[in-house]
Amino acid sequence: MDKHLSDLVEVSQYFGKNKQYVIAGGGNTSYKNDNHIWIKASGTTLANITEEGFAVLDRNLLKAMYNKLYSRDANIREAEVKTDLYKALLPGITMRPSVETSLHEVIHYDYVVHTHPTIVNAVTCSVQAEKTITDLFRGTALFVPYTDPGYILFTKVLELLKIWRKDHKKDPALIFLENHGVFVSADSVQEIWKLYDDIETKIRKRIGTLPEVKAMDVPDKITRILPAIRMRLSGDSIKLARIRNNSLIKHFTNDADHFSGVSLPFTPDQIVYCKARPLYLEKNEPDAVVKEFGLKLEKYRHYHGYDPKVIGIKNYGIIAVEEDISSVETIQDVFEDWMQISYLSANFGGPRFLTEQAIAFIDHWEVENYRRQVAKTVKTSGKVENKVAVVTGGAQGFGAGIASEMMRDGANVVIADTNEEKGQELAAAINISNRRNQVLFVRTDVTDPDSMKNLIFQTVRHFGGIDIMISNAGILHAGGLDEMNKETFEKVTQVNYTGYFLCAKYASEVLILQSKYHATCFSDIIQINSKSGLKGSNKNFAYAGGKFGGIGLTQSFALELIPYRIKVNSICPGNFFEGPLWSDPEKGLFVQYLKAGKVPGARTIDDVKAYYESQVPTGRGCRVKDVIRAIYYAIEQEYETGQAIPVTGGQEMLS
Repeated sequence: MDKHLSDLVEVSQYFGKNKQYVIAGGGNTSYKNDNHIWIKASGTTLANITEEGFAVLDRNLLKAMYNKLYSRDANIREAEVKTDLYKALLPGITMRPSVETSLHEVIHYDYVVHTHPTIVNAVTCSVQAEKTITDLFRGTALFVPYTDPGYILFTKVLELLKIWRKDHKKDPALIFLENHGVFVSADSVQEIWKLYDDIETKIRKRIGTLPEVKAMDVPDKITRILPAIRMRLSGDSIKLARIRNNSLIKHFTNDADHFSGVSLPFTPDQIVYCKARPLYLEKNEPDAVVKEFGLKLEKYRHYHGYDPKVIGIKNYGIIAVEEDISSVETIQDVFEDWMQISYLSANFGGPRFLTEQAIAFIDHWEVENYRRQVAKTVKTSGKVENKVAVVTGGAQGFGAGIASEMMRDGANVVIADTNEEKGQELAAAINISNRRNQVLFVRTDVTDPDSMKNLIFQTVRHFGGIDIMISNAGILHAGGLDEMNKETFEKVTQVNYTGYFLCAKYASEVLILQSKYHATCFSDIIQINSKSGLKGSNKNFAYAGGKFGGIGLTQSFALELIPYRIKVNSICPGNFFEGPLWSDPEKGLFVQYLKAGKVPGARTIDDVKAYYESQVPTGRGCRVKDVIRAIYYAIEQEYETGQAIPVTGGQEMLS
């Protein structure tokens, strides 16, 4: 790679990975020589950009655009400019050129790095922006009053640069854009870093000590609020939601007066990701909060014509709502930056919001609509896309397989297990950074009501609700009547039977609430049972008894919950010979059954395995893919509930 391009990639990734400079893939960087300019293409992000992420354009063709007359109509003009930018691309380059290309081109430095640092925007989004910039950076910085982005901003900057050049004989190293950010330019990336350090040092001296943002708890009553809000904002596609709370958020959500400090946006990015106006709720008790939200939502829709993406709730925190959880996280990051800017702007005379005219332009600008779509191009896909699925006993065995498959098929998965090491390891392994869905691990004991309540709380807090509860946690201790003691019997029953009851009990509270606020949404409680729940198992009565009882629970839960469109079904897999339950060399069932003499004549583990494989008409054990197909059947259909679905290779057949 050319040294200049290598430096461009390095400086781009450096600033792109730091949320204090860039959030949600924003910002832009470029390098130019005599003939060409390399600039970050639309739809790419600085954090992980490579040489291939830069559009390459002919500078002579760009210069021809300087004095060209374009339409006065904003939409037509921007379309004409976009056409000319495409024409300037070098042959073979197909990426969409950045709308900022002409602006980068007109600056007489090799490198240009445009970011939106929080500390800079605390100044540029304040009422004393121009005065402060002039005082701090006299002779090195150009201040540009707010101008709509695109070609109009380019012409404004070009006009001001021409004036600057007459007085200074060279271009400014710093260009501060009111309510937008900063362009830092130099002939080396080393100088770029020095200039950014100088900016931060000088502004920090005016601010003093930056306030420390401390994480704060979210009240557990949020489980009676967030699922309702999520569903009220969902249509045919169910949305995701998340709540965040910290000392900064508490400051702004303390009352309506404080929240007015973030009632309107400061920058175009805030409109792109968060829409222009957040919603504020003042009630405290869950029913009152939900009622208040319903009333304010109708008024909000009437006045603005769209739904809010950010909701602040006094004493709770900030909720973000979007179509996928990655976008939800971005909204929260952008809005927290919005709060930081507002808070710090007090050092410079207070906040200066965008005007209604500027907000309207950004909200309808094709370029920003394109950015909204690009932000979601790495989509999840699959039969459970963007659903929230909880899998108990999800750290290993069938549970791990189910969690992994559902993640690949687009679900947001909560792995619940007592084995924290394996659970965290699995979550890290299947959390893929370029996907829009996420995996969360929550240490959970399904036999402990408090632990189950925490599981539901963490699930709702992170994803906004639950769509699928898979009660998979189970244990098996083989042994005949002469071997089984009361303590072991009760432990097996507690996990396999009582654990399922607690899953259904606490999950159903959220599912019922969701059904109240969405007239067509179905949800599912699915127990991973066993073929031992369909037929007694020799010297395995503790396990079989719990599983038989589980089917009774399924049928009973199904009758109770179907009025709320909650389907309850059991999946009854055959033996999962490949999993640790059977194959663990120390505690696996092959070892247990050999020691218990359950298989007459068996002398080795292989003898036991061969015996059990011979019992299956299809000649093999059950696999994860077999179980996941049955799970998806139960989820997809809306006319089956209370069923025990065998997945046994024909070993057990319903009659």
